[in-house]
Amino acid sequence: MNSSLANSSFLDFLETWRSSLPSLPIAQAITEPDRAAIIAIDVTNGFCKTGPLSSPRVARIVDPIVRLFKQSWQVGVRHIVLPQDTHEANAVEFAQWPVHCVRGTSEAETVPEIMALPFFDQMVILPKNSINPALHSGLPGWLDAHPELDTFIITGDCTDLCTYQLAMYVRLEANAAQKHRRVIVPVDCVDTYDMPVVQARQLGILPHPADLIHTFFIYHMALNGVEICNSIN
Repeated sequence: MNSSLANSSFLDFLETWRSSLPSLPIAQAITEPDRAAIIAIDVTNGFCKTGPLSSPRVARIVDPIVRLFKQSWQVGVRHIVLPQDTHEANAVEFAQWPVHCVRGTSEAETVPEIMALPFFDQMVILPKNSINPALHSGLPGWLDAHPELDTFIITGDCTDLCTYQLAMYVRLEANAAQKHRRVIVPVDCVDTYDMPVVQARQLGILPHPADLIHTFFIYHMALNGVEICNSIN
């Protein structure tokens, strides 16, 4: 089979795989609430509401995440963690990305829909300065402080950037340490930004086809042992 036919065959498979992902009842996703955590990464104004990296497409995950928080809290989950970009004004990362989510600005704040939840003050916010939320952040220490947790639901943005890095760290850290850990990503609670080729050429930046990249990265997470579902209801 030549490469073009092989690629076409795989893309057909990928589309079928994505469209057939099941929804997961919350009672199956969270069997022991005191051993479960939800981690929602970068659900901030700077990615959902305003600023150079905000995206209407990404903003659509806010309502499903809020709904998941409410359902999970009702069944007894008390560990909700929010790793969030909190950059200094001279962040080295700004060589790769426009200035965003600078400490002390509204962009670095959690979206108001989450802040309005009555249990927001019991969530843990972990500032980060990298696409990888485990580098020079409080995440590894927080995980070490909660060895009883064995189920992690990963949500947030962007699928191929911070969300991917988060899910892979939580999964692979468990593998390396011989820990039995379930890592779940509900697709309705993650997404990425779109940058069409024509627009990217006009701006002189790299294109970023959201649908394709989003699907490739949730598939790659699945290849590495992350449980992918369409939603948790």
